Amino acid sequence: MSEQLTADVTIDARGAGCPGPLMDLIGKVKTADSGTVFELQTSDRGSVSDVPEWVEKAGHELVETVEHEDYWSIYVQKA
Repeated sequence: MSEQLTADVTIDARGAGCPGPLMDLIGKVKTADSGTVFELQTSDRGSVSDVPEWVEKAGHELVETVEHEDYWSIYVQKA
């Protein structure tokens, strides 16, 4: 994706181990409005596979995963 993504909500879970980042995301998504875009910042490699699996099961949209030098930004849009 060439344009800069803008999240409505940023969740900084860097430094937290599995399943912390995913649980932080789930907690925020539950209380948000449909269409809200979340950026989950995580340094946990497991989140790169766990989050997309949950997003698919929950019916939300995985917008993009961006790898930075020492963490990932996973963008999710609530259905």
